[in-house]
Amino acid sequence: MRTHVIEHPLVDHKLTVLRDQETESPTFRRLVDELVTLLAYEATRDVRVAPDEIVTPVSPMTGVKLATPKPLVVPILRAGLGMLDGMMRLLPTAEVGFLGMVRNEETLEASTYAERLPDDLSGRQCYVLDPMLATGGTLAAAIRFLVDRGADDITCVTLLAAPEGCANLEAGLEGVDVPVTIVTAAMDERLNDKGYIVPGLGDAGDRLYGVVG
Repeated sequence: MRTHVIEHPLVDHKLTVLRDQETESPTFRRLVDELVTLLAYEATRDVRVAPDEIVTPVSPMTGVKLATPKPLVVPILRAGLGMLDGMMRLLPTAEVGFLGMVRNEETLEASTYAERLPDDLSGRQCYVLDPMLATGGTLAAAIRFLVDRGADDITCVTLLAAPEGCANLEAGLEGVDVPVTIVTAAMDERLNDKGYIVPGLGDAGDRLYGVVG
């Protein structure tokens, strides 16, 4: 597993405003959208391409286009939905699948409650969107789900990660023989006793969409 923490002044600036508890949901959503687009630029550095013969106004040339099968973007419901537009801005021709996962707040284990994905992901590059890599359980379960369907290259895009989560994720992927990359805006200090990232930014889903009782 490879972890890539993006170091850029604009990323740091937007993330600081995102963390602020005074930042309201409309601004939070806009900043997530902008931040994910910056992260997506790095996350797609190894996206697969194929030669493409075109003619410019001056001469013929060989360029590139996204290879087939198309990349698959997979937001993890519900908070991952807030990252989808920012990712699709850079990959407008990618396909989108959805994976609903929920973390048990007592055991911190993740379970799948919904999915809308192709049955066969053979040869597919997948980009998984989840704002927080906290305990690592949700991402580990999501990655294994995709690998079981044939995905052969997975990049996870997160706003924040915790060292414990990265370690747990790597342990949870033991035996998975496909490349896995984590792209994140920051590696925070630690997890607290409730499994939240410190200093973090709180519950990303609640801050994106409000508290649902």
